[in-house]
Amino acid sequence: MDRKTSIFTPVLIVGCLIVMVSFAVRASFGVFQIPIAAEFGWLRSEFSLAIAIQNLAWGIGQPIFGAIAEKIGDRRAIVAGSLVYAIGLVLSANAVSPIEHQTYAWLIGFGIAGTGFGVILAVVGRASTAENRSMSLAVATAAGSAGQVFGAPVAEWMLGFLTWQTTFMVFAGAILAMLLTLPLMRAPEMASKTELEESLGQILAKAFKDPSFSLIFLGFFSCGYQLAFLTAHFPAFVTELSSPISVGGFLYNIGITTTSALGAVAISLIGLSNIAGTLLAGWAGKRFSKKYLLAGIYTGRTVISALFILLPITPFSVIVFSIAIGSLWLATVPLTSGLVAHIYGLRYMGTLYGIVFFSHQLGSFLGVWLGGRLYDVYGGYTAVWWIGVGVGAFSAIVHLPIRERRLTGLVTV
Repeated sequence: MDRKTSIFTPVLIVGCLIVMVSFAVRASFGVFQIPIAAEFGWLRSEFSLAIAIQNLAWGIGQPIFGAIAEKIGDRRAIVAGSLVYAIGLVLSANAVSPIEHQTYAWLIGFGIAGTGFGVILAVVGRASTAENRSMSLAVATAAGSAGQVFGAPVAEWMLGFLTWQTTFMVFAGAILAMLLTLPLMRAPEMASKTELEESLGQILAKAFKDPSFSLIFLGFFSCGYQLAFLTAHFPAFVTELSSPISVGGFLYNIGITTTSALGAVAISLIGLSNIAGTLLAGWAGKRFSKKYLLAGIYTGRTVISALFILLPITPFSVIVFSIAIGSLWLATVPLTSGLVAHIYGLRYMGTLYGIVFFSHQLGSFLGVWLGGRLYDVYGGYTAVWWIGVGVGAFSAIVHLPIRERRLTGLVTV
């Protein structure tokens, strides 16, 4: 098949595998909330803070790894991220105090940054033709959701016969094993060092002065808040608040006999439905205004979340909510990254998207930390849930004034 018409380039295939493994591990941390807290007698906020720090480190590390990839090469950045990720998991497996988990979470977060969307989407975007770019970004994003489909259930399954410490070690091995695919990733030729240094400062200055960049930055905050809160706390939320699984019912007959298992499956369902939602967002992003699509996605999340918390929480409502929110889960990523590429060009997409993604991770930090903190204070998640509804509505509004056109005067390739 001619390269100009083929979406599935080697860069895209390898990028999908790396993101899939990285996100499978990342999406599983919520499953460890109760086992780790129970073993050490910690408050819910202790391990929640470790996950929150992990998300903050991911946000800080994203523009750093984006710049590293643009200066010394994508594969080297991915290798560095994988090593840091694995070291963080190994050290966490041997941690016995909250401060240790919270310290090693910085390594895990930086590792996710080196193996996640910032680096992968940038190289996929450069390797794609203009015709295929929107869909290629969606496919790579959907791969992250595919990892989420099996990450939490696999962790829950492994905890049935392994300790959480051993499970962390297995995950570290999986992160290192994905490096075997890197020789197949033939990234596009990079810009020269002189060319890079001459124009990076220019494009950053123009982006920071552009009100649209600030609006994109602010709008991505709620995405991080909502996603990280659900990833970290939804399994525990479902375990404790859902009505019991009916004996002899459909869920019981297919092996989902406890609300704990339902919580892990809920994360999987979110990831599964998001594959379709993200691919649809990629298709729509090529045909419709990205800012209006983003505003619609945030509005949908707001309505779905409000209805879920207002109605009785049952196994059926958990399943319906997971599918509905999952269809909008990472649909924002190809649209936001595509918006950055469209307005500011492709050469420094990794760095610019990394900066925007930092806002996402500030929201992630707040969502995870507040989830644990307010749980300890009030004994439930209702308050932090309604905060998520509010910031979702804010993001829906803030995307509307964005000027969706190429910024003039940029040095691009």
